[in-house]
Amino acid sequence: MAASSRILVTLIVVSFLTGCSKESQLPAERKQAAERNVPAKPTLPATLVAAVKNIPNEKDQLSVQSTLVDFFGSPQTHTFFANSYGCVVFPTIGKAGMGLGGAHGSGWVFKQNALSGSAKMTQVTFGLQLGGQAFSQIIFLEDERAYRNFTSENFELGAQVSAVALSAGANASASTAGGAAAGSGDSQAKKDYTDGMAIFTKAKGGLMYEASVGGQKFNFKPIN
Repeated sequence: MAASSRILVTLIVVSFLTGCSKESQLPAERKQAAERNVPAKPTLPATLVAAVKNIPNEKDQLSVQSTLVDFFGSPQTHTFFANSYGCVVFPTIGKAGMGLGGAHGSGWVFKQNALSGSAKMTQVTFGLQLGGQAFSQIIFLEDERAYRNFTSENFELGAQVSAVALSAGANASASTAGGAAAGSGDSQAKKDYTDGMAIFTKAKGGLMYEASVGGQKFNFKPIN
């Protein structure tokens, strides 16, 4: 009986210790399961980042890379970076005027995250405007049709297209018809494609009372 009792006690103790060991593993296992279910942090498409290195001039490479990172810092652009057919990046657009104004800038065009060419933008504006402004601009192209339209000869933005300002003072949440709606602070509005395009701007400095994207004309030059 004594031997049987000792065996029974031993089994009870072993069972208790095994149970405690399993309980101690549960928090770690739950933590690992939770970590597996955490969605991955959004990042710029690696192929797009790599494509920037194909820009001939190193200075232009750095300015485009910096502009992409800057725009990606606004969460509302993440979906467009992930799903658009192409994009056009203008690191700096300069705009100035007093009554009659103009803007110009040079950018780079990407097709399915591969460098496809460069683009020149020009714009002439009329109406109430004063001062000068520098801002960055990115145009997301929804599909192949939108890409073909943009890269066609003498493409011009239509009146139904608008831009969303992503930084304070950009004043670029405006209709391309010429009517401007001043932006103040980071815009949280959800931006969908219009005619296959979605346009975002970020101010780099200066003051401009009118910053519509209306009448922007583009000249595309393919990479040889």
